[in-house]
Amino acid sequence: MRRLRMINAALYPDGGGRLYELAAENGVWRTVRGQESAVHEPDAVRLADIRLDEAGRGQTTVPGDPSAGETAALDLEGRMLLPGFVDSHMHLDKAFTLPAVPNRSGTLLEAIENYRRAVSSFSKEDIRSRIIRTARLALSFGSTVLRSHLDFHLHAGADVAMRTIEAALEAREKLRHLIDIQFFPMFPYHAHEPHYADLMKETIRMGMDGIGGAPHLSSTPDDDIARLFRMADELGCPIDLHVDENDDPNVRTVLTIAEQTKRFGFEGKVTVGHLCSLAGMPQHIADEVIERMAEARLKAVTLPAANLYLQGRGDKGVVRRGVTRVKELLAAGIPLAAASDNIHDPFHPFGRGDLLQIALITGYAAHMGSPQDMRQLLRMITVTAADVIGLEDYGVKPGRPADFVILDARTPEEALTMLPAARWVGKRGRFVFASVAHGRWLEETES
Repeated sequence: MRRLRMINAALYPDGGGRLYELAAENGVWRTVRGQESAVHEPDAVRLADIRLDEAGRGQTTVPGDPSAGETAALDLEGRMLLPGFVDSHMHLDKAFTLPAVPNRSGTLLEAIENYRRAVSSFSKEDIRSRIIRTARLALSFGSTVLRSHLDFHLHAGADVAMRTIEAALEAREKLRHLIDIQFFPMFPYHAHEPHYADLMKETIRMGMDGIGGAPHLSSTPDDDIARLFRMADELGCPIDLHVDENDDPNVRTVLTIAEQTKRFGFEGKVTVGHLCSLAGMPQHIADEVIERMAEARLKAVTLPAANLYLQGRGDKGVVRRGVTRVKELLAAGIPLAAASDNIHDPFHPFGRGDLLQIALITGYAAHMGSPQDMRQLLRMITVTAADVIGLEDYGVKPGRPADFVILDARTPEEALTMLPAARWVGKRGRFVFASVAHGRWLEETES
């Protein structure tokens, strides 16, 4: 029996920062109990003393009787513990391709075209390696669940499209003890060939989790959206779309998506990401769009880093920045997550899969800096993100999987200011990553 017990944990975002005693057994939270004050246990172990085994299986070498699965309590000394971060929109298959696929203009359209031309040159091994590398990187910063969109380039042939699917499934199997990954292949627009639909359906049968796409790029978006919903209805799977990633306020495919969502009874099963054009709409039109989204119970994701980088490239004078109307979506009750999107590829040359960094960028872009805002930002990368991607068994509560991240910070204000390098990540009650970054001065300096 494997046990883990922690004391003096500042629980966020739903624990209000109060100190808690936590206990997990066989990968599940068993005890989540508030403390009246900090407690001291003589045999408690400090987080800095945690070590992982060389095989990286997440075994911890803390004092106790290993044969009985007993360990001494871990004293978090008031540090923050959150449920594992949930990165609700990534592109694991494209990550770290920038050296092979440049983007001289920095525009979205060049990124799409250059990657489209290069995709045939990537082997299954290349794609699988990138997915594994990027997922492990995200894990090191605290993400224990990922949702990744996958390119499905049927224009290059079925073998090219399916090698990405096979690589993703192989990578997920290799990482299954470390991190949970959902995959959504992107339904190709202009997908009028009958065998295109058959191949998309085959990906779901193989183990893909839902259907993605970017219908705003199509010359016939309404037809493509209707076709996509019919397929999702037939397969009984959720939908997650790139939506209106465009500076033009007249691009409003989200309205068609909302309409089809209600038509097919898919309320609560459809996620819309980006929503850049919403930011440029006149206020009264934006209000109407958001109201329609709320009526259809759409869920949403903002991708501030990539959108700040890509959008407004052609603007002079007042430059549109592309980040959607974060505060207004939240005020309308629409579940809104913040996520990484692309990492070091032609769409976004930066990024590292660190959702705490993404929360900070969201705060900058959406003018969210109050204490209440900072707690909302943490929700957007944890409990709200879990809701957006349909996780029902999530959070630091008895009976739920013991997935967590511990930050070397005591408050949201401190976490978002310092972006602490020291983080401890647990999956199913077992530490899988421990980064201890305690610096020291190399020489004394005058005060």
